[in-house]
Amino acid sequence: MQEGTIGRREVIAGAGAMAFASVLAGTGLSQGDGAKKIVAINGSPRKGMTTAAALGICLDAAAKQDPSLETELIELADLSIPGQLAAGLALREGEKDDFPEIAKKLRDPSVAGILIGSPVYFSNMTALCKAFLDRCISFRKEGFILRNKIAGMVAVGGARNGGQEVTIQSIQAALACQDMILVGTGKPSGRSGATLWSVDNSIEQDEFGRGLAADLGKRVAEAAALSVK
Repeated sequence: MQEGTIGRREVIAGAGAMAFASVLAGTGLSQGDGAKKIVAINGSPRKGMTTAAALGICLDAAAKQDPSLETELIELADLSIPGQLAAGLALREGEKDDFPEIAKKLRDPSVAGILIGSPVYFSNMTALCKAFLDRCISFRKEGFILRNKIAGMVAVGGARNGGQEVTIQSIQAALACQDMILVGTGKPSGRSGATLWSVDNSIEQDEFGRGLAADLGKRVAEAAALSVK
């Protein structure tokens, strides 16, 4: 092809880019600038253990993919998240509620992506993780303020096939109700989320699972490059 000549592939690529931009305009997404943040929520009642380690891998990979991203890990283990408030019930006597502080962070417009991690308890997320997701009903009531933010899921089980995928699907179902954009691990692994195997309270032996966590973090960062208006 001669220099300065536009070929069929270039025309198709250009048309595809314009079509993609048109889709983004219709969804309220755009190529934005300014600092963005990825927040990881650890739904394990055990602080700093395997789920925290898995989310840490995700955040490190996200930051490596896009060094401009800010990252934060929030551990729910030390916090009180009363689930009954989601049903309009009152706090029990002497009960504390730490959810508003987390909600304040997630309402920040700079938050472009959220990672939710949970160990597997009887083929599902923990009660702490579920209480957190139930309390997120407040975001729906405020006008779906998590809409179009990127969401990625992590599950850590005590066996290779220990209910991780079921747990991920359960978390996905809750976040879909927030009108979030759910992503998996992307290329090359192409999984619905990061599934890790804890051996003797460690994920160090699970090279495959740690690779999935890195892929997920990278994919969330890629998707977060589309900012939310």
